[in-house]
Amino acid sequence: MIHRAVLFLALALGLGTQLTSATEVMVNNTEGKLCLYANLKVNFSVAYEAVGDKNATAVFSLPDAVLTNGSACANSSSTLRLGFGQGHSWTMTFSKGAQSYQADSVTVDLNLADAAVFPNATSNETMSVTVNVNATSLSKADLGTCYSCNSQDVIRDGGVSQTLWSVLIQAFVANGSKSQEMTSCAADVPITPSPAPTNTSTTAAPTTAVAPTTTPIPTPALPTPTTGNYHVTTGVNGTACLMADFGLSIGFKIQGQLQKMNLEPNGTSASGTCGVNSSQLVLSNPSATLVFTFVNETAKFRLHAVTVNITTGSGQQFYSENTNLSLWAASVGSSYMCNKEQSYNLSESLALHTVALRVQPFAVASGKFSTAHECSMDDTTALIPIIVGCALTGLILIVVVAYIIGRRKTYVGYQTL
Repeated sequence: MIHRAVLFLALALGLGTQLTSATEVMVNNTEGKLCLYANLKVNFSVAYEAVGDKNATAVFSLPDAVLTNGSACANSSSTLRLGFGQGHSWTMTFSKGAQSYQADSVTVDLNLADAAVFPNATSNETMSVTVNVNATSLSKADLGTCYSCNSQDVIRDGGVSQTLWSVLIQAFVANGSKSQEMTSCAADVPITPSPAPTNTSTTAAPTTAVAPTTTPIPTPALPTPTTGNYHVTTGVNGTACLMADFGLSIGFKIQGQLQKMNLEPNGTSASGTCGVNSSQLVLSNPSATLVFTFVNETAKFRLHAVTVNITTGSGQQFYSENTNLSLWAASVGSSYMCNKEQSYNLSESLALHTVALRVQPFAVASGKFSTAHECSMDDTTALIPIIVGCALTGLILIVVVAYIIGRRKTYVGYQTL
């Protein structure tokens, strides 16, 4: 796909998923007529330095309500500027040719002083990242059409990752009316396999030819994932405030094809935030970013949301999230533990598999796990009544059988007298 043409649509500065709301904007010219239209979904993943010489990652979405101050339309160039939050903005510039238009650059300005987005940041300055796209082979949109791209793509530069999907944009709108005609991105166009070549030769094929096998090659199973220790620390002494130990496998579908990967502790960094009512664990490596959000409600905690962003070895992008979970629940002040393998289908395209799981997102004392609430798979206390019941049932059967045998022997003895 227009790898950066995505930039072209980059209006959608985001980590896309079905659960994230779309941002729709309309920019008018000096005559009050529509001159630029955009409807897109956007997420950000931003690496920054936190107090205590720590590396942290902020993951957030472009809100559906944004400001368009600074946006402008001209005859041969246009600017779309989306302002949001406390001093954040995303800007894309466009240029027009004789028959088409394209994106030239995208700029992200992020206010690190916004503690809600960048907790414990060491800087209160504005982080600015600009990516020039006019020199890339990004696709163009025909004048008078909307550029459409439902597929996901990611732009990474300067510690800022922008994933976008479900994008619809038209720069240089003519006559104040958005076009109904579309220019689709390459990733949305289905690939039609080329027909097999027709053999026009009249020469008979050799009778000794061997037909190729059609037996599919089995996909090798993943080994058991390695258990990692993922802790979030706070304060000068680096005291753990969130602890999570587990082995993790991820199953995900891209264009209907199932792929699997293990999260390797080596090369995966842990960061996040610890709060009274909400805590967050962010796991990052070169190919994946996972965000686990825990909530504290009435002195009980649970896993509330999971966000997964993956870049495959072939460059394909995957993003999914579920913000309505109720997993790994236990009382605050204790931990949750499940040693047995567990599978969780978080969406139609995402599943997580855990082994040797133990988490404590709140009230961690002295950097150690508190008493664990065990999952039902680990809890053997429920087996005791079953075992006792089976033993008693077996004993009763033995007594009944022995009684019947004894009665039959006694009856036969009386018959012979």
